Amino acid sequence: MARVNKNDRIGAMIKILTDRPNHIFNLQEFSELFCVSKSTISEDIVSIRNIIDRFSLGKIETVTGAAGGVRYFPKPNWSMVIPIIEKICEILSDPGRILPGGFIYMSDILYTPSKIGILGEVLAHEFIDQRPDFVITVETKGIPIAMVTARALNCPMVIARRDSKATEGSVVTINYISASSRRIQTMSLSRRAVKEGQRGLIVDDFMKGGGTAKGLSELLREFDIDVVGIGVVVSTCEPSKKMVSGYKSIITLKEIDHETGQAIIKPADWLYK
Repeated sequence: MARVNKNDRIGAMIKILTDRPNHIFNLQEFSELFCVSKSTISEDIVSIRNIIDRFSLGKIETVTGAAGGVRYFPKPNWSMVIPIIEKICEILSDPGRILPGGFIYMSDILYTPSKIGILGEVLAHEFIDQRPDFVITVETKGIPIAMVTARALNCPMVIARRDSKATEGSVVTINYISASSRRIQTMSLSRRAVKEGQRGLIVDDFMKGGGTAKGLSELLREFDIDVVGIGVVVSTCEPSKKMVSGYKSIITLKEIDHETGQAIIKPADWLYK
């Protein structure tokens, strides 16, 4: 392959880096791909960093050492992200979305890649310093937000099942109390899915009382897993005392007027800090 000119190299490298967030690419890989020296690649990386910084598209980080290289991490551009989250809140506030039990219909948001991708990058940015080895959620509606968060963190996604599947092999099963229904429910996790001593990040779509998050925490405790954080898309103000603490939600359901069917939904306060 002939030597590739600088503009083409930079365009291709930005595409490669942003397609695999938080993955370390060795400079030798790019050197061989574009038939140029590693010093030339280093100069290209400086140009890429300037572009990414100028337009607030994320963060380019160089990693030193034998296993070093360069990686990209999606850092939210809050001036662009907050208006999108505000628009999502406006959509979710529609009276027609109120469901029995104080829940909100939000499946269309959760399954729209452009919207859920942004929310996943927000959660990933908040928990990147906790260095999770995997992201875990409970089937089924938490899967999209868990998947995009795991992608941004460059780690696997793990699913706890309501019912154990034959394809999961040997599983650990626990019973937990749902905070909203006060009923005993069950969740299972394959013994092959995680390893003792790993660090897990819990991610879900909705939190009311925190029963599911607490159940996941207890399930991971059976594997001697350290829970490094809990992130959700929407949490309710009531009940104010959840079964877990230290969670981070992107959107807050402040209250529902059941007579008018109007919900007050706002971006979480921490987004504006």
